[in-house]
Amino acid sequence: MNAAAIMTHDVVTVPPDMPVPDLVKLLLARGISGAPVVDKDGALVGMVTEGDLVRRAELGTARKRGGWAAFFTGTAVLAREYVRSHGLLVSDIMTAGAAAVGPDATLAEVADLMESRNVRRVPVVSDGHVVGIVSRANLLRAWASLPKEAAPVAANDTAIRDALLAELAEQHWSRRPENTVVVNDGVVHLWGLAATEEEKRALELAAMRTPGSKGVESHIVVLEAEPYPLLLGA
Repeated sequence: MNAAAIMTHDVVTVPPDMPVPDLVKLLLARGISGAPVVDKDGALVGMVTEGDLVRRAELGTARKRGGWAAFFTGTAVLAREYVRSHGLLVSDIMTAGAAAVGPDATLAEVADLMESRNVRRVPVVSDGHVVGIVSRANLLRAWASLPKEAAPVAANDTAIRDALLAELAEQHWSRRPENTVVVNDGVVHLWGLAATEEEKRALELAAMRTPGSKGVESHIVVLEAEPYPLLLGA
């Protein structure tokens, strides 16, 4: 599945010279929280979102820094903050150089970009023009539209154990020695130590999701939860 398969085609775009009050009215009327900014040729030049409208002089929410904080912030940053809180046009408040993906981008690439740039939506661009947009909601709808899980897979204990160990071998957080995983009549028994509760839960989830697994019995000791240091052989 790629970006083109889940993107919203009917994209609301705005020009850089749109007055900010008009932008606010548009976002509210269309029930959207952001829009790509395109020039007269339809090329993407930035993104504008509700987050760009939080710090506004009209609302009394413009950022205010004390004397020392302002001194160490630097004039360039202070001037930029003033422009964003007092700006008249979309170009004053938008985030320039918005991240975008092509229609063939995988969902993993879209998710990576959202996470690395801390954004909620990513424009889809083809031949220099915006052809769609992928939001977090689009990703959730894609997940909800996946086929229901197939019937449980029948597998013998050895196959289940081998599959689980192979999965854990690919995970950088896991250092499971083979003798800490035992499968008996389809039930996975986990033994040994885990550094944190999160590591223990990750191991349990891996075991639960292994094809053929009928259940998990966790006997793992979590080190961060132990009141006293564990001694070897104890």
